[in-house]
Amino acid sequence: MSGHSKWSTIKRKKGAADAKRGKIFTKLIREIATAARIGGGEIDSNPRLRLIVDKAKAANMPKDNIARAIAKGVGGGDDGETYEECVYEGYGPGGVAILIEALTDNRNRTAGEIRHALSKHGGNLGSSGCVAYLFERRGLISVAREGADGDRLMEVALEAGADDVEEGDDAIDVSTSPTGFGAVRDAIAEAGFEVVAAELALEPSTTVSVTGKDAEQMLKLSDALEDLDDVQQVYANADIADEELGELAS
Repeated sequence: MSGHSKWSTIKRKKGAADAKRGKIFTKLIREIATAARIGGGEIDSNPRLRLIVDKAKAANMPKDNIARAIAKGVGGGDDGETYEECVYEGYGPGGVAILIEALTDNRNRTAGEIRHALSKHGGNLGSSGCVAYLFERRGLISVAREGADGDRLMEVALEAGADDVEEGDDAIDVSTSPTGFGAVRDAIAEAGFEVVAAELALEPSTTVSVTGKDAEQMLKLSDALEDLDDVQQVYANADIADEELGELAS
């Protein structure tokens, strides 16, 4: 059993619906520009930028949009906007721990919007450090389950430095350290496997099982937070059963 968060699985299953909300390009452009501003515009020498550009390509973002976002980050933009990285912590329905990563040009606005979303859906904003200790940065790589040789994938991943491999119904999930993430991702792709998701994410050390109304509210809260322009990622230690998740999604 790997250290993969049930929340990662939930997020992957929600992914198609999230993309349809139409804000994914806006968020990716902001993230690309920030990565380029911090680490430079050369993808090969900026691992953070490469990761985000790969995510943008997976979302079918046009190359011109990516190039403009990079140019904006390194000083080629004309609006002078810069964004600050912020982390907000709080609690959701059923005592679920929530950690929110944002990019903002106005901390007060972002904090107010996040506080409103949390309170509207059975949660509350907490103080700095109230839940951060429950999460650890990990590399997460998901490979399409259909047609994949699980034994061969495990061999490739472990040889490249992966920590763990877990087979699910629709994907095979590989867990790595942050430093080993790039090498493992590249080895898996070069071996011919279809990588459906690859990210450096926050994984909880413990999870909270939520059911019924709490589970429904938790998914609505996640959607409300992700709909905010400034919010880039939402992490939670919620564990919702697959059967219940399927019912709520339908």
